[in-house]
Amino acid sequence: MFSQIPTNIITGFLGVGKTTAIQYLLANKPENERWAVLVNEFGEVGIDAGLMNNESEVPGVFIKELPGGCMCCTAGVPMQIALNQLIRQSRPDRLLIEPTGLGHPKEVVETLRQPEYSGVLDLRCTITLVDIRKLRDNRYTSHETFNQQLQVADLIVANKTDLYTASAIPELEEYLSGHSINTPVESCSNGQLKLDWLDQPSGFTLTVKTKEKAAHFHDHSLEEDVFPESGFLRKDNKGEGYSSSGWIFSPEFEFDFARLELLLTGITAERLKAVFITDEGIYAFNLADSILKVQALDEVMDSRIEVIGETPANWTGLEAQLLAMATRC
Repeated sequence: MFSQIPTNIITGFLGVGKTTAIQYLLANKPENERWAVLVNEFGEVGIDAGLMNNESEVPGVFIKELPGGCMCCTAGVPMQIALNQLIRQSRPDRLLIEPTGLGHPKEVVETLRQPEYSGVLDLRCTITLVDIRKLRDNRYTSHETFNQQLQVADLIVANKTDLYTASAIPELEEYLSGHSINTPVESCSNGQLKLDWLDQPSGFTLTVKTKEKAAHFHDHSLEEDVFPESGFLRKDNKGEGYSSSGWIFSPEFEFDFARLELLLTGITAERLKAVFITDEGIYAFNLADSILKVQALDEVMDSRIEVIGETPANWTGLEAQLLAMATRC
């Protein structure tokens, strides 16, 4: 007999550590279970799924990426296509969904509560990660998506507690109280969520609306990147007050690691993620809060980079700088 799939949404604003948290959950899942992850990125260049696959190396994990921030677009159609494919291919014991940090989680919940999923998905705890330090930044607290992510949560987790003291928790509780949010609060560092948090029930309710038919949508899940003669592609996106620029370089390109690390350290952006084939090996680069973290990887299909921020002029010339430090074999 087919049983409903326990399903969790892991949400939070840009740079809060959602991918790290999901990697931790995957590394600590029950050995005999198959888990699937649907991850949505704001940028048009998908990077998170590759990082999860590379770092988790856990059997029984299936990951599908939906780039372009289109998990929440017209009637949720791209999300449904990707979700249906993932469920059919993986037949998971648990499903994790990571919306983009700029996505509207209420629309994701609404899609999951549509009648066609009533016998398929068992929607459980929606976890919203938050970095308490951001409560002092008006760019966050005035952003509709930031507050909606808190409103939709069944559990709010203060992440990165290694970077601030426990005394900051009352600051978060005061903020929530001021916005009439009575959601339980937990805390962790390095995205180390507890597995039993996942099985708390979902208390968020929505009136199921009749979906409008989508006249047009961009189905990223069916796309394959084809490199032009130049050997690289550029993809841009814009929305919610932010812009993204992304590049994919064919595996023929090898980058100078020392110059690359210096370049990426100096970029001013809200978020930067990248994987590169370099002369010193394959590396992942992750920039958040002006700190660049570098980690060695085992393998990647190609080199790619995504930059997200409010001022795209900050990375003008990045393409030319990357090409200047690359050798095409």
